[in-house]
Amino acid sequence: MIAGLRQEHRVGVLLAVAGLSRSTFYYHLKAQGVADKFAGLKARINAVYARHKGRYGYRRITATLRQAGECVNHKTVQKLMQTMGLKSLVRPKKYRSYRGEEGRVAPNLLARQFEAERPNQKWVTDVTEFNVRGRKLYLSPVMDLYNGEIVAYETSTSPLFGGLVRSMFQKAIRRLSPGEQPLLHSDQGWQYQQSSYRRMLAEHGLVQSMSRKANCLDNAAMESWFATLKTECFYLNRYDSIDQLKKAIGQFIHYYNHQRIRLKLQGMSPVQYRAQALGV
Repeated sequence: MIAGLRQEHRVGVLLAVAGLSRSTFYYHLKAQGVADKFAGLKARINAVYARHKGRYGYRRITATLRQAGECVNHKTVQKLMQTMGLKSLVRPKKYRSYRGEEGRVAPNLLARQFEAERPNQKWVTDVTEFNVRGRKLYLSPVMDLYNGEIVAYETSTSPLFGGLVRSMFQKAIRRLSPGEQPLLHSDQGWQYQQSSYRRMLAEHGLVQSMSRKANCLDNAAMESWFATLKTECFYLNRYDSIDQLKKAIGQFIHYYNHQRIRLKLQGMSPVQYRAQALGV
């Protein structure tokens, strides 16, 4: 009250009315200023955190603030987030489609070399499962290892090859330019061991690669993306129907490709990184 009225009345008079000593007043005034030192930064951190629905940890929030022109240390952001109780979410494990050897297994040509020099050089794929009120939804995406972009995806209430993996592949190849024949890596899921899948790849000149048996690290890039999807989309919301979840997955993939920054892409989204690299 004294601080607010000091512009209109003498401090000595206000202190006498309040029964405070001058030293006590200035001590608390200084302490209040220190406490509010990061008030503006806290508000901006909270705004970024809320805008991305709790998906960003302190590293991405720091990168976002720096992109906005703010010079801030990541340790400061981390400390302030801890005081505000803000943290990124823990990632879950993924569904596995391995059923044993039901067809031909391809060699592990990718060999955990998850970096690509250009777009559409190395792709990875897999199938994951969601459960909504006892009903299953399956998702089959293709990721470009050049920038982590989801090139194409398909959803289905059944994991059958034709309506899921084949449909996804047909969407993916439409993204290729003449002469582009990426290596396509997967785990040893039963869909990828079928002769029809191998013929489909061969018809378009794609090279097949598979993870070793029971070795999730051989397809770590796709595993990590599934964990991100489920943590930042599926487990953050309540879904009452399969159609509702399908819509949310589509919205998240667009958000992931176009807006969600990746630190390894110099703080850009996958689409931004590809566009800058290609001068588009």
